[in-house]
Formats: sequence, C-alpha cells, structure tokens
Amino acid sequence: MDFLDFHHHKPNQNGIYNLDCNEAIPIGKFSVGLHPKDITENWKSDFEKIKNISISENCLAIGECGLDGLISVDEDLQKQIFQAHISWAEEITKPIIIHCVRRFSQILHYKNAKVPLVIHGFNKKENIAAELLEVGFHLSFGYAALENLSLQNIIKNIPIHRLFLETDDSDFEIIKLYEKVSGIKSISLENLKNQMWENLNHIIKNG
Repeated sequence: MDFLDFHHHKPNQNGIYNLDCNEAIPIGKFSVGLHPKDITENWKSDFEKIKNISISENCLAIGECGLDGLISVDEDLQKQIFQAHISWAEEITKPIIIHCVRRFSQILHYKNAKVPLVIHGFNKKENIAAELLEVGFHLSFGYAALENLSLQNIIKNIPIHRLFLETDDSDFEIIKLYEKVSGIKSISLENLKNQMWENLNHIIKNG
C-alpha cells in the first residue's frame, strides 16, 4: 500500500487529487469543489457540474472549498457557496476538504456539519489548532510542517486519528513528510502509513 497523499494537484498520483470541475473524471480517487478564488458570476453552473461529478464513486470528498480573506470575492457570497458545498456533502454523505485563509473564526461556525470537516494545508498557531480540534475538525499538514517547529508541536499533540498528510501544490515527495511525522509521533513509518489510510476510511464511512 502506498503512502496516502490526502490532498494534491498532480493527476495520476496516489491519494486524493484536487479535480477542477472542467476536467474529465479521472481513473483515480479525487475530490471536487469550487475554490474561493475560482468563484465567478457563473458559480451556480459550476456548482451544478460539481454536484454531477461528485456522485462518482471515485470522488471521496467535496472540496477544496471554504473561505479566503485575501481575495476580492464578496465574503457573503463565499459563505453562501461554502454552505452550498456543506449541504450537498451532507446530502451525498461525503467529507469536506476545507480551504481557509484568515477566516478561522468564521469556519468554526460550521462545526455542526453532519459530515467530517478537514482543514487542508494547516499552518496556523497552536491555539487555532486547539479550537478546531476541540469541536471536531481534522487537520491536514503539508510541506510547511517539515521545517516549522510550531506545526511540529501541534502534530506531536494532535490525536493521530484526526491527522492527515498532503503535498498540496508543493513539489516534494510525500514520504519525506511521513518520515518527519513518524519521528515526531514516535510511531513506525509503516504504522503511520496504515493509520492515515484508516483515518481516510473512517471519514468516508462517517461522511
């Protein structure tokens, strides 16, 4: 069994590929959603495409989708579209992969979603991680965790069943992150690899 890359942008790579709604459905596993930066006046038709694509058996999750405080897209519209993703995910019982930039206090308002919520590419402070974990979110870590001591401390303390690892759009081998986290968590590489697949299976079953 290969190392799970929870969220990546490389077609035909093992793990969950972040599919654009205008791409063909891939052979491998994927997620699909409307990234805040890709919101246009045509978002309703884009979202209909997402709904049609996401019914595929190979679609494991909805997203990435969420809230971004650094873009010019109207914040109320971002919230409306994010809620649409959550409602659809609840309808088809699939977990959500969340993009969040400078909007973590707002993201906490969605804690009562009836599907698992995973913050991808988490790279914030320990107090934000604690708040998210306390209300049930999962956290996925990427390249920044290889060097960032604060993130490594969060990883050390996070319950292992609430953890995922990803490359996102960074150009590095996912095994390097697994090796780092294996040392941080004092767990064998093989057990960590198996645990990540277990975590994925759990959120899929509980979607």
